[in-house]
Amino acid sequence: MTQAITIQPITRIEGHASIKIWLDDAGNYQDARVNYMSLRGFEKFVEGKPAEELPDIVCRICGICPWMHHLASNKAVDRCFGVTPTPAGHKLRELMQTIAHAEDKLLHFYFLAAPDFVIGPDADYAVRNVVGIAKANPELATQVVKMRYLVKMILDKFSRKTIHPIAGVPGGFSKPMLEEERQDILGKMRQVLDFALFTIDFAKKNVFPKYLDAIKTLGVITTGFIGTVDENGAHNLYDGRIRLMKADGSYVDFDVQNYADYLGEHVEPWSYGKFPYARTWNEGFALDVDHPKGIYRANTLARINVADRMATPRAQAELEEFRSLFGRPAQATLLYHYARLIEEVYACERAIEILEDPEITDPNVRAKVEPQAGRGVGCVEAPRGTLIHDYSTDANGLITRANLIVGTTHNLGPINLSVKQAARALIHDGQVTEGILNRIEMAVRAYDP
Repeated sequence: MTQAITIQPITRIEGHASIKIWLDDAGNYQDARVNYMSLRGFEKFVEGKPAEELPDIVCRICGICPWMHHLASNKAVDRCFGVTPTPAGHKLRELMQTIAHAEDKLLHFYFLAAPDFVIGPDADYAVRNVVGIAKANPELATQVVKMRYLVKMILDKFSRKTIHPIAGVPGGFSKPMLEEERQDILGKMRQVLDFALFTIDFAKKNVFPKYLDAIKTLGVITTGFIGTVDENGAHNLYDGRIRLMKADGSYVDFDVQNYADYLGEHVEPWSYGKFPYARTWNEGFALDVDHPKGIYRANTLARINVADRMATPRAQAELEEFRSLFGRPAQATLLYHYARLIEEVYACERAIEILEDPEITDPNVRAKVEPQAGRGVGCVEAPRGTLIHDYSTDANGLITRANLIVGTTHNLGPINLSVKQAARALIHDGQVTEGILNRIEMAVRAYDP
């Protein structure tokens, strides 16, 4: 009889999910699925609401990256109402988003991913966690907590709310930045940049070299990628064109307002999540580990793959070293962790660049807004991938329709494929250990869903 193995919950991820693996009579892999409790109700909750209320509502979708939903929503409402934010308002939005990225990547690498690499994938799960990390290296753990707190408090002190933010508004930002605030945040972000550079150097010397075999084999699949680039093809987290890259490295760039011409959304009967796929590849959708159709990946590895270069100097140097080792596009799933640290360096450098721009303290932070009928698509790069908010409004500025593609959903197909690959490679003749099951979870954790 077919045997089923359930991993529930998947540990050390920023959401809720489970894995089910089916084995045949001989105890070998037969199939696997990853299930998510991802309620899509917000697309209906917001109908009939005044559009200007949406940025404060949709940030409740995710407590880990509320800034990204908040700002993508503001950008969509801008489009609906035909307003262009002031330069200072635009920069303050990007600054908040970029600082939020810097905090999120520290959280994932040290708190969620590091136990597998520092404590070891076969260690007892009682110590394979953040507490085990703290005991193994208390000095580093103290510094990590300090840095995360520092970044969180930058957002909290300036915007008044770091979780479920309200500072972004249609037309720009709700308050200007004072010179003393700029100087304070600038000094703190330079500290965070120093720690980001320490972290990537630490990982390159002490973490990644030990796990090269796992990087080359665990959860590896071949897919396309999606991310945002600026007009020069450089990596960008806040604004630009969407780049959809095939596995062979060829790509197409498009305006996010036209995303529906390039991306389709597929539904599987066994999942609450929807599965985006590349409509323009004319292949349809299929979760076949050997012959996937329409599958592309989002998030850190995807973004550094699609970008021609990083837009800041230290991040660019790190990208060049990464590509000398793994090529472009890099396909190994565990390289998401490496890519995450390159983006951590970029986020810190970019935040400092924005803070050094004298326009950041311009008091003119919001353009005049008048509700009207329209359609607008807002997009930013969330830590977990390209985030799309698509709204339509009536003449009173009330929402008539909303469609969201959340960062993680781009990766629902790839996560399933990586789990299938890992389970097939690791489970043989009914031998299933805690270490094997944790390695299968590692294939999920890399995506930071």
